[in-house]
Amino acid sequence: MGQQEKVATSLAGTVSEEISASLTAVDAELARRYPGDPGTRQPVHTVYVPGDAFEAGTLRSWGDQALAALDEHAPDASSFAAVLGIPEELAGPVHDRVRAKLEREPVEDLRIDFEDGYGPRPDAEEDEAAARAARLVSEAYANGTAAPYMGIRMKCMEAGVRDRGIRTTDVFLSGLMEAGGLPDGLVLTLPKVTYPQQVTAFVQLLEAFEKAHGLDAGRIGFEIQIETSQSILAADGTAAVARMIDAAQGRATGLHYGTFDYSACVGVSAAYQASDHPAADHAKAVMQVAAAGTGVRVSDGSTNVLPVGPTPQVHEAWRLHHGLTRRALARAYYQGWDMHPGHLPTRYAAVYTFYREGLEPAAARLAAYVAKAGGDVMDEPATAKALSGYLLRGIDCGALDTAEVARLTGLTRADLDAFASPRRGDLTVTAP
Repeated sequence: MGQQEKVATSLAGTVSEEISASLTAVDAELARRYPGDPGTRQPVHTVYVPGDAFEAGTLRSWGDQALAALDEHAPDASSFAAVLGIPEELAGPVHDRVRAKLEREPVEDLRIDFEDGYGPRPDAEEDEAAARAARLVSEAYANGTAAPYMGIRMKCMEAGVRDRGIRTTDVFLSGLMEAGGLPDGLVLTLPKVTYPQQVTAFVQLLEAFEKAHGLDAGRIGFEIQIETSQSILAADGTAAVARMIDAAQGRATGLHYGTFDYSACVGVSAAYQASDHPAADHAKAVMQVAAAGTGVRVSDGSTNVLPVGPTPQVHEAWRLHHGLTRRALARAYYQGWDMHPGHLPTRYAAVYTFYREGLEPAAARLAAYVAKAGGDVMDEPATAKALSGYLLRGIDCGALDTAEVARLTGLTRADLDAFASPRRGDLTVTAP
């Protein structure tokens, strides 16, 4: 044992107390504004179906159409991998898991659309469609055929369609309550938000509904769709999207990038409107920074190039969609939109390849961190959090199995959740 060091101090104990007292309000504000990730599952995509097209069998139909597209245009693992450039060693596992996903759970998040995908209709017709959507969603959750997340996109809070959007929201939510209550997977999407005051107005609507039905305050959350330049940069030069998150008063669950409305808003010509355009990258980067630490997730947009027609044309569309999805994942946009059943095979292929190719390196780094074994990378707690989040996302979507992650890391699902949690101060994990 070495010589015991003499510990000297110069400050009175009251100094620390006074500093802590001066930062009490800041501590509370940090906890309120930046609670961290909620730790819940984030779907890998959102599927949009017009309100008049949604049927009880829509989810199964999308899965069946996606499987049929695979059978026709890439009937085995090697041909599918060749089209998309999937490494040979992953071809079989990815192909098998994609097919299993399409058979078991083809859609993770469904939005029944009453906005652009539905358009203006007579009030009686939209009332009927909204009531019907509520009934079908309730029945799906009751009989076990629902997607993990389901809800509607209503019309926005702009003057011309505001009343209609409010009424559709009311009809849909009231229908759910009449059918037995709001499902846990309920998601609402507020489109074309330009000013934070529109978010405040939607909060007011939801508060009124909750009071009318005796629901807990804050029970109903919603996504904010970013489709205008003003939602990124306000007239006073501030980042309006950050103010929108604050205006949601803890109800915002996601920021969804609207590829084509936003591109058109900033003057991008139709031929170049895509999620990898520099204008799109700038908008999503601002969204990402504004949402960081708040518990609000960011979603990428979609491609309007559909995988239809002869096989060479389908393959070209598949490669485009696969590439855009992989690009988004690398940029930490873990969710996107899918507009056609033919997008499902490439959505899951990109997601599953992303997680399976990184499984062993991520697991090894996390295991070494837990065991304090060192290695060629010196990881910090923040990286352990990211590694755990990566593995959990892979498990949630079906790319990885809990058992194989446990085998490689020596950690349970509860251990991974604890590392990924923003409140892990009391975390104790036993090294394998």
